Amino acid sequence: MQLRLGLPKGSLQDSTFELMRLAGFNFYINSRSYFPRCDDPSIEAMLIRAQEMAKYVEDGVLDAGLTGKDWIEENDADVVEVSELVYAKSSFSAVRWVLAAPNDSEIRSVKDLQGKRIATEVVNLTRKYLQKNGVEADVEFSWGATEVKAPTLVDAIVELTETGSSLKANDLRIVDTVLESTTRLIANKESYRDPDKKNKIDNLALLLQGAINAKEKVGLKFNIRKDAVQKIMDTLPAMKQPTISPLTDENYVALEVIVNEDIVREFIPTLKEHGASDIIEYPLNKVIY
Repeated sequence: MQLRLGLPKGSLQDSTFELMRLAGFNFYINSRSYFPRCDDPSIEAMLIRAQEMAKYVEDGVLDAGLTGKDWIEENDADVVEVSELVYAKSSFSAVRWVLAAPNDSEIRSVKDLQGKRIATEVVNLTRKYLQKNGVEADVEFSWGATEVKAPTLVDAIVELTETGSSLKANDLRIVDTVLESTTRLIANKESYRDPDKKNKIDNLALLLQGAINAKEKVGLKFNIRKDAVQKIMDTLPAMKQPTISPLTDENYVALEVIVNEDIVREFIPTLKEHGASDIIEYPLNKVIY
């Protein structure tokens, strides 16, 4: 069984390859190739622009692929959304398509777009958004550098943003959010009915989600006196009850927990205050709930 898998080329490429690595799949590619080699011989991968991915999966050219919810809706693609994978170019969060206008523009809401001109890469999404709000406006496809087109060429834009910094740099302000989007693992409907391919795709989703779950967590191991265990457990920000193991010294036990990395700098001093010793912090590749 060969699984034809589409990987997003462009802004998501590096973060996708890193996420795949953490999930246990290593891809190797030279700068001129569109066909990454995977250390799993059952995966046949190809780099495709995220904008086109959903159509190729829908048509069966690919069995599965990674793309944004925005491009699934933009293409009206009839695919199976196997899993939501919350990661982006520079963070593990959703991205937004926003309506933006120049700082000195009179456009303050979607209603102010009536009869106006809008540039965007997501023409269908924008038209659906306008229709939903009962507004008629001229929507034109933008081939790039959309931020610089307002107000010289158009009245407003609908643009993708992760941090909003590019919009601010071009003297634009966000008027409204058109759509929040996250990455999805999608599958061709016929491929997903094949038991072997479905199993492979589902396992891939499980491991990718596990890698995302682990991204902001770390493991902690430490030794503590038995009579201090309850005090530690009362303040322990762990996923579940800690693992407790006996030591050769009957007065001590070893505890192991998984915690959010951002609390470790406060939590380790607390452990020390309760008499913990031999504290070890270690990174995680996957956390499967």
